[in-house]
Amino acid sequence: MPSQDKKNQPDFLLDQFLWFLRVERGLSENSIQSYSRDLVSFLDFLDGKKIPPQGVTRDDLLEYIASLHGRLSPRSIARSQSALRVFFKFLVSEGMIESSPARLLDSIKIPSKLPEILSQDEVDRLLSQPDVSTSLGLRDKAMLELLYATGLRVTELISMNIMNINFEAGYVRTVGKGSKERMIPMGAKAVDALNDYTSYSRPELLKHGTSPYLFLNSRGSSLSRQGFWKIIKKYGIKAEIHKEITPHRLRHSFASHLLEGGADLRSVQIMLGHADISTTQIYTHITRERLKKIHEKYHPRP
Repeated sequence: MPSQDKKNQPDFLLDQFLWFLRVERGLSENSIQSYSRDLVSFLDFLDGKKIPPQGVTRDDLLEYIASLHGRLSPRSIARSQSALRVFFKFLVSEGMIESSPARLLDSIKIPSKLPEILSQDEVDRLLSQPDVSTSLGLRDKAMLELLYATGLRVTELISMNIMNINFEAGYVRTVGKGSKERMIPMGAKAVDALNDYTSYSRPELLKHGTSPYLFLNSRGSSLSRQGFWKIIKKYGIKAEIHKEITPHRLRHSFASHLLEGGADLRSVQIMLGHADISTTQIYTHITRERLKKIHEKYHPRP
């Protein structure tokens, strides 16, 4: 049992809070790392003022948030506020403070910004870039086809287990944020690309070794997020697409193109793994904006 003095130390409180997020809330490691960064910054601020977390007032919080302006974007500041709310709510639940000083903080309104997507022509150009006569080209083709076919997050893609692919049924199984499992259908092109990769390329990359991961690097190990980001960026340059190409932009494009084709919002929400349908609704705004531009461009009386 830790001593009472240790339990009151900021580092111990932070460790206990992150454990709570991981075990009780089931948050992803990426989310936990974001909370950790935000709270380490806040605890450093408190240390400079010689204030323990249990002694924080609303004025202290307002001073800290004011110090972030000019250093962080509105979105990052809003995320920091959210981290503080959850942290102090945790301290209340643990009986370390009676009430949360963060409960009356006003949320920062984040400027609405629609994610930019790729056109279907740009997607076709991007997906046609890998040289499928090589092992790495077959792998890259399979990764890009699967990403666009399913809207997977990049972390879900690179951590995909080979057993998660059902070739006959044309489905992929993944575990997303909050450890929630979902099944996503794949199209024939993605299935064909995966078949070619697993039949010819993956055995060569393994070099007689073993790995549970579906996608491997040239050394036969699992691919990193940074590794895949470099791959997709390279093909975006080759395809002469004058937009920043990221895995998440392909995910945005997947969702928007489905809605443009007539898919219902609830189905897209399930495939994306969004807990709240309001998160998915942003893609209906994208579709409306695109239709408006088409109308202005082609209607005889715009």
